[in-house]
Amino acid sequence: MARYTGPDCKLCRREAMKLYIKGDRCYSEKCAFTRRPYPPGQHGQGRIKLSEYAIRLREKQKVRRIYGVLESQFRGYYQSAAGRKGRTGELMLSLLERRLDNLVYRFGFAGSRSDARQLLRHGHVKVNGKRVDVPSFVAKVGDKIELVDKAQKFKRVEAGSAGADRRPILSWLEVDREKFLGTIKGNPVREELNEPLIDEQLVVEYYSR
Repeated sequence: MARYTGPDCKLCRREAMKLYIKGDRCYSEKCAFTRRPYPPGQHGQGRIKLSEYAIRLREKQKVRRIYGVLESQFRGYYQSAAGRKGRTGELMLSLLERRLDNLVYRFGFAGSRSDARQLLRHGHVKVNGKRVDVPSFVAKVGDKIELVDKAQKFKRVEAGSAGADRRPILSWLEVDREKFLGTIKGNPVREELNEPLIDEQLVVEYYSR
């Protein structure tokens, strides 16, 4: 299965902002972007004026990297959103937010989305009482997501849960961290999805050009 295997911190530097890909590390002094807040490479510190196309491309790449999906997957979310009634950009973000790996991260069961994907692939997550090992599974309103008893004692899960208080609290999610049980109360609220800052309209303009 294709996946990105390079250094995650380079992605934040390339997009010139923290994408919170590495979990708690992004909030510490070890964060590479904090130490070197400029793009990687020989000409990273040079002044580069972006074209209109480049601005839209960079926004698309940024959102794709935040959620950790490949280009073909990301385009699929855009096309699915474009075929529905409503604002395409917000619908696309709603699909990405309701991905199971993102929800495990949002509930605080993992320190990062990549850690959440690992928990999923090893069968440590249940949706409505049934094990689901597909990170791209899109949950619905009312679904209950929980970790199996064995996974609740993992050191990385405990660390992720301890650092969850640093992240924004989302009104459309309800979580019991003692039982490692989360419930989707409603659809994602766009105003709460601004860490890091996202301009989904630029992504829509990129694909509709």
